[in-house]
Amino acid sequence: MDISKLTQEEITRLGDPSDPRGEAGIAMLTRMNDSHSLLTDRALSLVSFKGSETVLDIGCGGGAALYKMSRMLPKGKLFGIDHSDTAVGLATKNNASDTDSGKMKIQRAEVASMPFEDGMFDVILTVESFYFWKEPQSELKEVYRVLKSGGTLVIALDEYGREGLAEETKQNAREYDLFLPTKEQLTKLLRGAGFEKTALHTYPGSGMICAEAKK
Repeated sequence: MDISKLTQEEITRLGDPSDPRGEAGIAMLTRMNDSHSLLTDRALSLVSFKGSETVLDIGCGGGAALYKMSRMLPKGKLFGIDHSDTAVGLATKNNASDTDSGKMKIQRAEVASMPFEDGMFDVILTVESFYFWKEPQSELKEVYRVLKSGGTLVIALDEYGREGLAEETKQNAREYDLFLPTKEQLTKLLRGAGFEKTALHTYPGSGMICAEAKK
């Protein structure tokens, strides 16, 4: 298959955003590394990194957010998880120097039952992956478990859970069984998981939203 001859829509359909796989999955994840860059930057701007934190990227995709954080954490330790073997492979390749040195570890895992100790992370980030969480309330409780007291969670996504969505967007949501929370639902879920300090950051005209929560 010649991926270069496919449309973006065809690549997305073959690659499957809910579980990226194959050549189309790699092409789609590579595109997402670029298209999610601004949202990732906005999410990271909410965290005051000191340079030695232990961080986790949930749904790390092609590894761009991990790459950005590694540059901000000269003495830090980075972890990434994704339930797609294709994503884990690409993220590892794109961060080869850090994974080879042991500074970064990327592995296949589910957010519902993460292979980490209680209170392990100073910062947890997830960019454009929250839509695919099957049980967001219980999964946020799992995130709360592995976050340190005083730690920060940032959920970055496009605000699809709103009125006036294009029919094409609604169709994509149905096709990939996406969870599209409203701002109110997002805050309620965070509070239900134990996060008492929450803030929603919006960026007029962009449709982007970052939910910030402190443990």
